[in-house]
Amino acid sequence: IIEEAPSPAVTETIRAAMGDAAVAAAKAIGYYSAGTVEFLLSGEEFFFLEVNTRLQVEHPITEEITGVDLVREQIRIAAGMPLSFTQDDVTFTGHAIECRINAEDPAANFRPCPGKIEQIIAPGGFGVRFDSHVAAGYVVPPYYDSLIGKLIVHQPTREAAIETMTRALRELQIKGIATTVPLHLDLLSHSAFHEATIDTKFVERLLAD
Repeated sequence: IIEEAPSPAVTETIRAAMGDAAVAAAKAIGYYSAGTVEFLLSGEEFFFLEVNTRLQVEHPITEEITGVDLVREQIRIAAGMPLSFTQDDVTFTGHAIECRINAEDPAANFRPCPGKIEQIIAPGGFGVRFDSHVAAGYVVPPYYDSLIGKLIVHQPTREAAIETMTRALRELQIKGIATTVPLHLDLLSHSAFHEATIDTKFVERLLAD
């Protein structure tokens, strides 16, 4: 539903250990293309979940805080070319948040909402990015993933990113179908999100309330 980088729950020590574990996993299987190693965090411990051998939906937040075009780098690797940077070149700048805009109704147990988009107005401004394939008149089919767009913001701090995302969500206008935008606004305004004390049951509890 929402991704952010860097994670406010991960300390520099944990992040370094996760990075070492991810690199070790990739080296162990001889992996050389774009991919994501996922871990589950519990307190100070983290546990391996899986490796996604592709770009993930949330790759824009990594691009925003590192300045690295991951799509370009993946194409370079596929063409037999080396990476255009080294690990030492990768640094984090600011904070990024991505909201997955899905054609779903969160109030009805995330029921898919295919149909015709009558109007769509994307937000803009400094640090706001909207990745989407849809336009007014586009018919969202019932056969595929319900994702219709990714709203990404990048700001110097997490607080500024939350504020910018809230504004961008309110500016995003999609008429004709139900979307997850109202849920995103509820999540971003919740004190637990601001305090970064959420867990894997947070959305479930929010919807129950």
